Amino acid sequence: MEEIMESMANEKMQFAVLIDADNISSKYAVTIFEELEKYGLTSYRRIYGNWSKGNGWSEGLLLEHSIMPVQQFSYTTGKNATDMAMVIDAMDILYKNKVQGFCLVTSDSDFTRLAMRLREENMFVLGMGESKTPLALTRACNKFIHLNLVAEQNMDEDIAMGTRNSQDTRNNPDEKHGRTGEYAGSQDAVSTEEQNVTSIADVRQVILTLINESGGRQVDLARVGNRLNDKFTDFDVRNYGYYKLSTMIDQELPDLHVKKISNQYYVERRSNLTKEELEQEICRMIAKNGGMVENLASLNDELHKKYKQLDFKQFGYNRISSFLRSLSSVTVHENEVSLKK
Repeated sequence: MEEIMESMANEKMQFAVLIDADNISSKYAVTIFEELEKYGLTSYRRIYGNWSKGNGWSEGLLLEHSIMPVQQFSYTTGKNATDMAMVIDAMDILYKNKVQGFCLVTSDSDFTRLAMRLREENMFVLGMGESKTPLALTRACNKFIHLNLVAEQNMDEDIAMGTRNSQDTRNNPDEKHGRTGEYAGSQDAVSTEEQNVTSIADVRQVILTLINESGGRQVDLARVGNRLNDKFTDFDVRNYGYYKLSTMIDQELPDLHVKKISNQYYVERRSNLTKEELEQEICRMIAKNGGMVENLASLNDELHKKYKQLDFKQFGYNRISSFLRSLSSVTVHENEVSLKK
């Protein structure tokens, strides 16, 4: 992902931005184009909706961001004509060969097939929508940005840096509490509506796998970030309320630690437990039980009580049974483990 970003920065990739006005709120307008600046330039800026009905996207807002509105009437009740208009325009733009990427701004899973089709034509597909967006669409894009989470984080950062206009703050009392009226109550919404953001548990597993691949040794933080971006199209530390990956790891993953060595950052396990030390403890537990434990599950429970962050994967094994069979001091038979005589 880092190489892709560097390539885009050098070549100034041209994007076609297609916004689903029926699905995306106008409060994300600034966030949409701020994020787009990181990826390239925009040759096409179009927004689709029924302008005979109010949708929040005012004339002033469209002019400010140079967005061309495309009128699409609802010809039949229950059918979304906007979707079809966006798809038709996307294919027309594709075959003009004037852009290298598409930005699809929608949370509607109906656009999943379009994203897949554009990628088949070697287009870079940047998706933007709320965190309720179905995984099918987020995974179909090369990169997906959760607008509600990023917008909220950017707002908090502006306030913390003191860059918000003081007059705006007086006019918007909610902003004094960390967000403007546009985003007020978004925390409640996050807790109640369906969220499809990559879980912290999934992030942890990817980092642990990377450490295991390195023989349990510390791994460069940049390499960790690249792996997470490659694995999860929607990965962004702002989704979890952080600005830096290092801070997120230290705060959210208690069994991992980020340390700095000669201006380089590395991720390592906090636990210094060695395989030899764990083997000694297992032998002690078995001996205390009369030389045999009849149920592997009970031994597993005892070990995790003593070592809260124990993960056999750090030693290269998926299960306790596999780990025990690798030890020279114990014998495993079905569900029983005993000390070798």
